[in-house]
Amino acid sequence: MKASMFWKLDGDDSGETPTIKHLPISPCHVDYSLHYPQFFSSSDQIDSSKKIQFADIGCGFGGLLISLSTLFPETLMIGMELRDKVSEYVKERISALRVANPGQYQNISVVISTHLLDEYAYTLRVGGIIYTITDVEELGGWMKACLESHPMYEALTEEELEADPVVKLLSSATEEGQKVARNDGQTFQAIYRCIMPAI
Repeated sequence: MKASMFWKLDGDDSGETPTIKHLPISPCHVDYSLHYPQFFSSSDQIDSSKKIQFADIGCGFGGLLISLSTLFPETLMIGMELRDKVSEYVKERISALRVANPGQYQNISVVISTHLLDEYAYTLRVGGIIYTITDVEELGGWMKACLESHPMYEALTEEELEADPVVKLLSSATEEGQKVARNDGQTFQAIYRCIMPAI
């Protein structure tokens, strides 16, 4: 019998009632047509050559995703957000943009994610890039340390950072980046590539 899903129990020892989440056991078991209908016509006809290349972790209100969508129209991107209401807002924003601009914004989607780097590595293809930006120095240091110590990520070189057009957008296209720029604040970035761990 081929299993396509597994059950994951979420919860902690705080006395909260755990919730059960129904998660796919691998990327090939995800129905991508729900996220990218123009690229995947149905869950039975998945184009395995198309993979998510950009993940916007903590995507907020989706500003960076939306800017990147038109810059890289053939590149699949996913926003990951842990706030339910914000994630729902971004879903509605993407749907409205798709209706108002036929054929555009088909390459972006958003999911709720309260999980950490293992989940992001599961979502990204090898070579996919995680871009993080924050104006909180302690949080920026923590994100960088987590990525640095994870076996499935490596930092981009200075040359790669200079050549990457996304890096230039981090401070100007995200709502957080714009807020910091208006206030002449400082941002802390961590930009890492998903790699195949050495065995």
